[in-house]
Amino acid sequence: MPTYKAPIRDLQFVMHEVLKSEQHYASIGAEDATPDMVDAIISEAGKFCEEVLAPLNRVGDIEGCTYKDGEVTTPTGFKEAYAQWVENGWPSLNHKAEFGGQGMPDSIGAVVNEMVSEANWAWGMYPGLSHGAMNTIELHGTDEQKETYLTKLVSGEWTGTMCLTEPHCGSDLGILKSKAEPMGDGSYAITGTKIFISSGEHDMAENIVHIVLARLPGAPEGTKGISLFIVPKFLPDGTRNEVKCGSIEHKMGIHGNSTCVMNFDSAKGFLIGPENQGLRCMFTFMNFARLGTAMQGVASAELSFQGALEYAKDRLAMRSLTGAKAPEKPADPIIVHPDVRRMLLTQKAFAEGGRLMMHSASMLVDKVKYSKDENEVKEADELLSFLTPIAKAFLTEVGTEAANHGVQVYGGHGFIAEWGMEQIVRDNRISQLYEGTTGIQALDLLGRKVLMSQGESLKRFTKIIHKFCQTLEGNDELKGMVAKLNGLNKEWGEVTMQVGMKAMQNREEVGGAAVDYLMYSGYVTLAYYWLLMAKTAQDALAAGTDEADFYNAKIKTAKFYFARILPRTESHKTMMLAGVDTIMDMEEEQFAF
Repeated sequence: MPTYKAPIRDLQFVMHEVLKSEQHYASIGAEDATPDMVDAIISEAGKFCEEVLAPLNRVGDIEGCTYKDGEVTTPTGFKEAYAQWVENGWPSLNHKAEFGGQGMPDSIGAVVNEMVSEANWAWGMYPGLSHGAMNTIELHGTDEQKETYLTKLVSGEWTGTMCLTEPHCGSDLGILKSKAEPMGDGSYAITGTKIFISSGEHDMAENIVHIVLARLPGAPEGTKGISLFIVPKFLPDGTRNEVKCGSIEHKMGIHGNSTCVMNFDSAKGFLIGPENQGLRCMFTFMNFARLGTAMQGVASAELSFQGALEYAKDRLAMRSLTGAKAPEKPADPIIVHPDVRRMLLTQKAFAEGGRLMMHSASMLVDKVKYSKDENEVKEADELLSFLTPIAKAFLTEVGTEAANHGVQVYGGHGFIAEWGMEQIVRDNRISQLYEGTTGIQALDLLGRKVLMSQGESLKRFTKIIHKFCQTLEGNDELKGMVAKLNGLNKEWGEVTMQVGMKAMQNREEVGGAAVDYLMYSGYVTLAYYWLLMAKTAQDALAAGTDEADFYNAKIKTAKFYFARILPRTESHKTMMLAGVDTIMDMEEEQFAF
């Protein structure tokens, strides 16, 4: 099993040096979030993740959750770890003081969430989903609902879930059947079955607050007729509500987290937000969850990289093609071989580049929530809306690639459970599915965010890239990368226009091009973040530092990314422009013969 080490130095680099956290927090009025405070939080969270959560990762995978008579028992040590998590005050970190929180910005909570995700993704899902429930209630709940539910969620005494999917519908929520009948006393009787509910039932907290989508009588068909409800496992007076876990799923991975079938049998619920506006309110939860899912891709890349790097340094096999590098040993460590280095650098590029992408997005969340400048809020919100589907889909796709490289570096041992590398692959695979599959995120990006805005959302981001590249004119060391990024940044707009023109003739072209368009977008976006890190590292070296190896590694990894990974954009461009006919021409009957 890989020994997890919190990437504290790299987090400090991203937060303080690249993203200028001190200036950022001052600009949103979070003066308490000084570099020293942020470092203390990173350090303490890192210790908890290394010492408490990481050792339980393998335990959770082996034991899984146990279901009996509607109750779920979590793996050994999970409940005790959660009690320690609550005792240390972590659930309240980035929530408002008026509800019992510590008032830290969301981006600091995201740093903690990354380390939890790397150390033990399955465990982290229990408190992780609660944050979405908290944000939903804070934004859309009544004062009474906030006092009753939000304070308990913030303290960690209770946890939360999101209940969307039903047996007959996955991401198409317009056809959901769950019903909500008014009871005449301000409450509603919620009836229906929800599936794939992460953390829907467990023994770690004394109550679970379900955020549930259902239809009121006479509601319009489709997504315009969906309302949102709070349905607690135990009602505020302590009465057991009529919501029960019918079973838990037997899954490919994340065994330590309970994925539940939840049955609502006239369960008492309370409307949150306006009638028939539930999906709009739920997007508060879903957008949070999408960024959280993107983090799983980063976490998988980081954890797999850590394990693969240590193994590659120790494992002996063959000699270097240019002569023995460890002549005193019977063979050379496999890290000397170019193909092993290719895989390690690919993992490193995705883990560290993805880290910056995620924490840059989390600072946009800060601006949306805390900035007093309406124009800044609008700009940040629109940019975040554009980047969210890229982060969610691209980072989870490359996270799985990185995890597979980890297995490959280990060779046959990577396929054996006791080494822990195959678990990372299994655990991460769900990230490409939940909160909207890669295909759905791609349609959201290309169809809704880009084409429906007449390309304005894309221009907003490409303008940022263009201006950054302009600042690097005359930079001899980075000029090759600048030229490549400049060219792709221009091409991004051109291919978008070409796809849009095709779509005017046949709307299916959007579906045919979407995933390749998203992956193309992801590679260009990550190139921007790697160039940003390379420039930051270059500045640190020029100023003088005793960490020259750290900064030089950043520049070399950036060069590797631009030379070895960024060229994938060419194939995605070719495929997205190839036309939808080759996908749609075959008749259904011809698939089987």
